[in-house]
Amino acid sequence: MFGFRPDGRRVKDIDPVVRITPYLMPMRCDAQVFLQHKADYELMARYIAKKGAEGEKITFMQIIIAAFVRTISQHPEINRYIINKQFFSRNCCTVSFTMLKEQQNPDAGETAVKIKFDPTDTIFDVRDRMNAVIEASRGVENQNFVDKLVKLLFAVPGLPTAIVGLVRLLDRYGLCPGALLDELPFHTSMYITNNASIGLHHVNHHIYNFGSTSLFFGMGTVERVTVMEKGAARMKRLLPIGITADERVCSGAHYAQFFSTMNHLLNHPEELEVPPESVRYDPRCEYHVPKVEKKETMTEGEVKTA
Repeated sequence: MFGFRPDGRRVKDIDPVVRITPYLMPMRCDAQVFLQHKADYELMARYIAKKGAEGEKITFMQIIIAAFVRTISQHPEINRYIINKQFFSRNCCTVSFTMLKEQQNPDAGETAVKIKFDPTDTIFDVRDRMNAVIEASRGVENQNFVDKLVKLLFAVPGLPTAIVGLVRLLDRYGLCPGALLDELPFHTSMYITNNASIGLHHVNHHIYNFGSTSLFFGMGTVERVTVMEKGAARMKRLLPIGITADERVCSGAHYAQFFSTMNHLLNHPEELEVPPESVRYDPRCEYHVPKVEKKETMTEGEVKTA
């Protein structure tokens, strides 16, 4: 309320053309823009193999998320969101995704998780944070806050409608408790789905009107295309990513800079092994997240469409 929220601060110094867009397009579904990106699968695969030989297990999803976190550290404008037609800058960088409770058993169900990142995180920090959260959420017996909340809501008829409506109302005016926003996966910098892990093609997923996320990334199965190199045709493998963005958040020029930086990092993942030389923050939105204690690495397992 009054420009202050537990998860961000109001941004007022915005170009008038950008500032008017929430009034023209009140909901995120009004402002969805769909993009397609074809990442160089072979380049990333070679990097993953090289790191594996050095004893560092890295996955494709971890590279993409690490590139996103690093890019946000340089372009904080993308880490903004719109609530009640007002612009806010997040005081955190988070990524959410849906994962299977048991890696090889879809019948065991799934859960949604959200991970906080520090803007100085390297790809190894990103990997360790993801592995820690995934390990804590794996298994039917392990239930996180979202699992327990959903189970409680459906224990009483009519309660889901009432509670979701109440959260929407409180969120609209910045009155939702910070502890609750920290747990809800739809209040996040980016939501990502790894359809490749379950054998599905990439998607342009919708952006939820509930919550505050402004970006959705959808990874798909590897595509094989014919390219010309040095005058000869050869088959090349690409990793398709469907991207859905809220066009109201910032100008097209800012989005262009964001995607250019992220594309560069996906093509040069070795640059993610060291912290950034500097970090840009929106005013009053500097944040830091303690590093996690390093544990034995693991894969993220199946991550699927929410």
